[in-house]
Amino acid sequence: MRRILLWTDTPGEYVAAVEAAGLAARVRMESLPRAQQPSEEQLAETEALLGWTVPPGLLPRMPKLRWAQALMAGVEGWLALPDLPPDLILCCARGTHGDSMPENIIGALFHLTKPYAAANEAQKEGRWQRRVPVSLNGKTLGILGLGAIGQELAMLAATLRMEVIGTRRHPTPLPGIAEVLPPERTDEVLSRADFVVLLLPATPETENFIDAARLSKMKPGAWLLNFGRGGAIVDADLIAAVTEKRIAGALLDVFRTEPLPSEHPFWTTPGIQVIPHVGGMHAERDKAVAKLFVENLRRFLDGEELREVVDRNSGY
Repeated sequence: MRRILLWTDTPGEYVAAVEAAGLAARVRMESLPRAQQPSEEQLAETEALLGWTVPPGLLPRMPKLRWAQALMAGVEGWLALPDLPPDLILCCARGTHGDSMPENIIGALFHLTKPYAAANEAQKEGRWQRRVPVSLNGKTLGILGLGAIGQELAMLAATLRMEVIGTRRHPTPLPGIAEVLPPERTDEVLSRADFVVLLLPATPETENFIDAARLSKMKPGAWLLNFGRGGAIVDADLIAAVTEKRIAGALLDVFRTEPLPSEHPFWTTPGIQVIPHVGGMHAERDKAVAKLFVENLRRFLDGEELREVVDRNSGY
């Protein structure tokens, strides 16, 4: 029987999915909370690992490990390991945020343009204060990173009669998107969009991608929303652009350090709204990832090619 280690605090959905798929008789599954370290026997015998990430020094002690299934779409933590075995098959959880994140980004757009939050604050004081909502109809949404999530977001935005433009490594036409441009034409998206959404993966090319030069291309009334990776933005440059009112503001769901340190100026900069990395979270997340895990487990047992294998050269 193949030894499988579920290194997560919530193994229930994964165990249930393996059993429902009829694979339980073919594997020996063990679960381990994230705060605990695998035993010497687990290190020696585990052939497949499900987890968020692992500390340096652990993978070289797992001689039989052939496949690691990450629990998130971004795998920069794995790829940063100095001892990541070159023959280890690493899979990400790409595609498991397709329902929640586009909805949460649409919610963020409503949050920025509708007066509900302000009305809620006024209610606490018993104060009647009418505000005029901003319409999304006719506004331009720029999406940097038109992957699966970006394409789903574009379809939702199109139903609100927004014009959607964006960038993609391979700029082929996509449903609901007026223009798909290559990354080299990012400045065109920035200059035309009323709302810019970052969905960029963490790669050397996207580190510090949004700096002072690119912020200067945005409209003075435009908003920047980051739901990709915190390293894509130069923090100091964004703070300066918002403080000097060169852009309307920013809504940030991801950060270079998480949790965001209490002393970070993002917390207190007027015009910057901090969201505690909830974009991809939803109540059924483990169930969604478990479907991918079980499909990959079946393929692993049958010697077939796995899904969502990470391209180490591109970083995702």
